[in-house]
Amino acid sequence: MTTDVLRYAAFTTTPDGGNPAGVVLDATGLDDADQQKIAADVGYSETAFVTRADYGYRVRYFSPLAEVAFCGHATIATAVALAVRDGHGQLLFHTAAGEIPVTTTLGDDGLTRASLTSVPTSSREATPEEIAEALVALRWSTADLDSQHVPHVAFAGNHHLVLVLSSRARLASLHYDFDRLTTIMTRFGWTTVQLLWPESDTVWHSRNPFPVGGVIEDPATGAAAAAFGGYLLATGRVGGPSRLTIHQGEDMGRPSVLTVDLDPADPRVTVTGAATPIV
Repeated sequence: MTTDVLRYAAFTTTPDGGNPAGVVLDATGLDDADQQKIAADVGYSETAFVTRADYGYRVRYFSPLAEVAFCGHATIATAVALAVRDGHGQLLFHTAAGEIPVTTTLGDDGLTRASLTSVPTSSREATPEEIAEALVALRWSTADLDSQHVPHVAFAGNHHLVLVLSSRARLASLHYDFDRLTTIMTRFGWTTVQLLWPESDTVWHSRNPFPVGGVIEDPATGAAAAAFGGYLLATGRVGGPSRLTIHQGEDMGRPSVLTVDLDPADPRVTVTGAATPIV
C-alpha cells in the first residue's frame, strides 16, 4: 500500500521546532488497521487522516498506539497543508470529538497560520486520589505544586490533568515513571498530563507527557492548550476576552509557541499557530 504522508512541524516557524505531525490528505479506502499502521510507521505523536465530507472534511487522528478523538497540533498541520493545496480561508473538520472550525491565513512573513476553535470546554477539580497517584508517577510532591492553582481535569475534546507548578526549575526537571503514568492515565482516561508554570498572567510554560500514545512528551499540544483555556474559564481567572501565549517544547529542544484566545462569554477556546513542512 502506497500512501502519501506529508510531514509538518506545528506551532513553529522552523522545521526543527514545534511538534511533528503526519498528514494524509486523502485517506479514502484506508481502514482502521491501515491508518494505525501508517501512524506507527510515521512515529510522530499523531498522524491525521482526511476524507472529504458533505461539508468540510472528516479527520481522524492516530498516535503510534491508538486512535485519539482530537489532536490540536495535527489539526493545525492539516489545515496548513490544505491551505497550501487549496488556498486560505475557512474550514470545518468533523472529528470524533465534534465539529472544529478552522481558519487559515497567510501572514506578512509568508507563513501560513491556522486557528482552531475547540468544542465547548469544561473543567473539574481533580480528586485527591488522582493528584496523589499522578505525583507519585511524576516523582514529585504536593510541595512542587502552586497552591494558588487547584489541580483540575480539563476537557476540550480530550481530558487532561492540569497541574500548575511552583517553579520553572521544577518544570524543567521532569523525569517521570513512564509505565506507572501510562497505567494511571489509562485508568482515569487522560490523554496527556499538562504541567504548567506561569511566567505572568498571560505567558505560560508547559510540558505534556503523552505515554498513553507511546510518546514520552509532546513538544506542542493544541488540545491541551484549549483544555487549559477551559480550566482558566472554569476557575474564574479570566475577566474578559484574553490572549495567552504558551511556550512548550523548550526543554526538549523543540521550542513551540501556542496562542490561546478565550472569553468568559464562550466556553470554546481558539488556539492558533504556524506550521512548516519537514523535508
